[in-house]
Amino acid sequence: MALITTAPKGTKDVTPAESYKWRHIESVMREVCDVFGFREIRTPAFEHTELFLRGVGQTTDIVQKEMYTFTDKGNRSITLKPEGTAGVVRAFIEDRIYADAQPTKMFYLYCPVFRYERPQAGRLREHHQFGVEVFGAPDASADAEIIALAMTVFRKLGVKELVLNINSIGCEHCRPEYTKRLKAYFAPHLDKMCDDCKRRFEQNPLRLLDCKNETCVAIAKDAPSMLDTLCDDCAQHFTDLKRYLTALGIEYAVNPKIVRGLDYYTKTVFEIVSTHAGSQGTVCGGGRYDKLVEEIGGPPMAGVGFGMGMERLLLVMENQGVEIPRPALCDVFFCTYGEAAKTQAVALCGALRSKGVRAEVDHARRSMKAQFKYADKLGAAYTVVIGDDELAKGVVKLKDMRSGEEREVEAAELADAIRMDR
Repeated sequence: MALITTAPKGTKDVTPAESYKWRHIESVMREVCDVFGFREIRTPAFEHTELFLRGVGQTTDIVQKEMYTFTDKGNRSITLKPEGTAGVVRAFIEDRIYADAQPTKMFYLYCPVFRYERPQAGRLREHHQFGVEVFGAPDASADAEIIALAMTVFRKLGVKELVLNINSIGCEHCRPEYTKRLKAYFAPHLDKMCDDCKRRFEQNPLRLLDCKNETCVAIAKDAPSMLDTLCDDCAQHFTDLKRYLTALGIEYAVNPKIVRGLDYYTKTVFEIVSTHAGSQGTVCGGGRYDKLVEEIGGPPMAGVGFGMGMERLLLVMENQGVEIPRPALCDVFFCTYGEAAKTQAVALCGALRSKGVRAEVDHARRSMKAQFKYADKLGAAYTVVIGDDELAKGVVKLKDMRSGEEREVEAAELADAIRMDR
């Protein structure tokens, strides 16, 4: 029985007591995306496994350890999506969005992602991402634009104490030389490093900079910087990015240790980190992926984007004491006495709803006193009282719950009276 009444480990219900917070955040995100010219895209919760093997990278922890992969009844390997970008790129190719005038600017919201990892505060096995993707925009101004979009969302939500860390991890032309330098640096220390890093040393040395093991972090402290090995094109791109961020009034810190956990990144990578006590952690991360569209099977096409964890964002807001106003559940509550009064209340309630007024009527056969208490609990701005006397006179009593003022209104004119009061 416990299995039936307990959510699986690493998942969490969003109950009505919490969902208003999500709706508030989502409305801000939609508003900002609209201002920045981004349109919404929705992709399936699962994809062919090959998409993530090629798109995310076989050397990543996500692919090697964390994906929820299964064989369906058609003997196809299917994976619940562990991140948002690969599915958007697949849709960009399949639906031939690349044939439209570029750039293409898209966002996704309420995007569940699934990773079999140790559940922690703000990061569950099923969590949700808000993300943006821009295709066909190779200039660093696009990198700066999506960073500005993220910072605007945080500002409008009241999130403070954030640091933007940026880095460049180069491209296919300059990264091989950096890889050689990394391996030469780490080789003498390899016996002291964790098993994951020993594997990364052979498969993807860049990820050695991303390890969270304390010993490995200490060893990586003096590792060579990719910024010293950038080719002219990548160096100019990074210089341009810093110039655009400055023009936008966005403060940043250059952090050569940022590489991100996905293999598809090129040039720009960034993380926005909360420094507030009790809520340290990355709340947004992303970067450029100029080869990903082509790698998955599309035409050569530049790309840049970010992902923002909703649960992590909510945790940061809570830890910073950001208040999200709880909306009232109804405008008008009908308090009735007797079946005839209840019948009229049902009719009037329907009429008000047809005009966009949030109206409620008692369904639990409460006493008149209990109905008033319930109306107060719902945050109703007005109550409408109907009893035998009101029915006989063809009126209702309209009470302002804030001021306590009460007046009689013709039943047939209630909708107009409520509109005037609103």
